[in-house]
Amino acid sequence: MSKDWWKETAKGIPQIITETPGPESKRINERTNRYMRGISSQVKLFPVAFEEGSGITLTDVDGNRYLDFSSGIYVTSLGHCHPKISEAIAKWANKLMNCHDFATPVKEKLLEKMVKVLPGNLNSVQFYSDGTSAVEAGIRAARAIGNHHEFISCFRDFHGKSMAAVSCAQMVRGDVYSYGPTRATGFYMVPRPDPYRPLFKKEDGTIDTDAYINFYEDFIRESTVGNVAAFVLEPAQGWGGSIFPPEDFFPKLRKFCDDKGILLFDDEVLAGMGRTGEWLCMNHWDVVPDIITLGKSFGNGFPVTAMVVKEEYAEVLDKISASSSYGGNPMACAAALASIEVIEEEQILENVRRVGAHFMKRMEKMKADHPIIGDVKGKGFLLGIELVKDKATKEPFEEAGKLVYQKAFRKGLAWIPAGHILRMSPPLIMDEKYADMGLDIIEESIAEVEKEFGYK
Repeated sequence: MSKDWWKETAKGIPQIITETPGPESKRINERTNRYMRGISSQVKLFPVAFEEGSGITLTDVDGNRYLDFSSGIYVTSLGHCHPKISEAIAKWANKLMNCHDFATPVKEKLLEKMVKVLPGNLNSVQFYSDGTSAVEAGIRAARAIGNHHEFISCFRDFHGKSMAAVSCAQMVRGDVYSYGPTRATGFYMVPRPDPYRPLFKKEDGTIDTDAYINFYEDFIRESTVGNVAAFVLEPAQGWGGSIFPPEDFFPKLRKFCDDKGILLFDDEVLAGMGRTGEWLCMNHWDVVPDIITLGKSFGNGFPVTAMVVKEEYAEVLDKISASSSYGGNPMACAAALASIEVIEEEQILENVRRVGAHFMKRMEKMKADHPIIGDVKGKGFLLGIELVKDKATKEPFEEAGKLVYQKAFRKGLAWIPAGHILRMSPPLIMDEKYADMGLDIIEESIAEVEKEFGYK
């Protein structure tokens, strides 16, 4: 099978033949919303109903065809319905769908493959069916490893929606305190370095990474009871807006954690498995965490996630009752194994690095040309464009973000809203031609919004 399998269905996109959302999309959403609640912001802003996906193409129920710049929000990273992955899932769907956590041939192969691509001695694995469950398991493992109970996480990180996972993240959702009334006991949050909006600066105005590390030292001494199990972080913030820390941050944090006897828990559910051009995003800084979680693109859309710890902590997974009902079922293992094989066989990491550099070069040009683009950020295919009302004050431009999202969607770009930071997570198979096509749509939409707000 050619690695260009997706290009045939991509011909002619985007192709918009009705108003969008179209009449059938509106009908389906109206009927769906009679029963479905808790719909995401992206659906509320653009209530389209999709019917089919192939490669980098999505087709809605009205026949409109879109260029995908979302990957199902970082999930279908190897393209919709990749033939090899679909075939692997179908094989086990017809052979053995579930047998709890008994061994299977496909699980054996997946585990051996994972150990080869993961860094260091990260080789003790348990499987789950969603990212939140993997994070919760990682939290339980961290507590058991050192018999400590406190956790530190960072502002604007996201780790899931169950009680412990959400206690590692922002808990306020408007005026509804469904996650409260308080954060779970023993969970604390600290700022993490954002190069565009630094909290701590050097005399020359650049970000001061050491000041963040020093603050963590003070925080642990003054705000905790000194019983910290782990520092839990995303390597790059996805929900927060594709924000990457300075290059020296994670090496310094690794040393800080080692000096304090604190585990480094790297939540790679969003950023891992090739999204930034490495198997793990943390590989960019040559840092090996103690615990990692994988998900989203791990099975290219099939619900399969994993929690992995270093070999020296392997026995802990036996002590915390780590297994789950659906985790590691044969279909899930087949999807994850096929996804890893596709990344290797189609040289996906190399493509992400090459096209990712192209993305950033083009986005830097857009930043120079547009008064409301304050910053562009990213590695590989984890990308963001930050919109501001004024480049000097850096005031976030939320209204512009919503309008740009809607305008670009109407032009045929399926993607992700994130307030004033426009998020992009295209399928990792995409080439420069379609990268430019998507950025053309975004730039055109930004120009229209600038005109509406009187900037041009």
